[in-house]
Amino acid sequence: MNILEGKIALRGEEWVAIIVSRFNHIITDRLVEGARDSFVRHGGNEERLDVIFVPGAYEIPFVLDRVLASGKYDAVCTLGAIIRGSTPHFDYVSAEATKGIANTTLKYDIPVTFGVLTTENIEQAIERAGSKVGNKGFEAMSGLIELIDLYRKF
Repeated sequence: MNILEGKIALRGEEWVAIIVSRFNHIITDRLVEGARDSFVRHGGNEERLDVIFVPGAYEIPFVLDRVLASGKYDAVCTLGAIIRGSTPHFDYVSAEATKGIANTTLKYDIPVTFGVLTTENIEQAIERAGSKVGNKGFEAMSGLIELIDLYRKF
């Protein structure tokens, strides 16, 4: 049996983008810090890391399509925070952001990870942005680094 898997290590030559929503920036700023930490910690060259801000999570797929079409990047990490409120807005935004990122990713042969939080309340978002549950930005970037290496095997 042959097992193929990626290693969480960069060569330092990779161009990586983080697309992050500004909405709920108190949370998304922490996610970016975690993603940046993972990138640098695993051998990334910080001069080859671009952070691209979009207004909200709904806009991530539109910018993701342009970023992937540009051919500049080896991989993209998407980050955002959608927190349920008292209206159905959460359901629409989270569904469309998720679908949009997935559908856009399928159009290109470039690794993309999904680090968009969808939480019931601010407390859950805080827990996932660096407190009790770790930093999901760090995890999304670590997964992306593993995918970069795995893609090299095919």
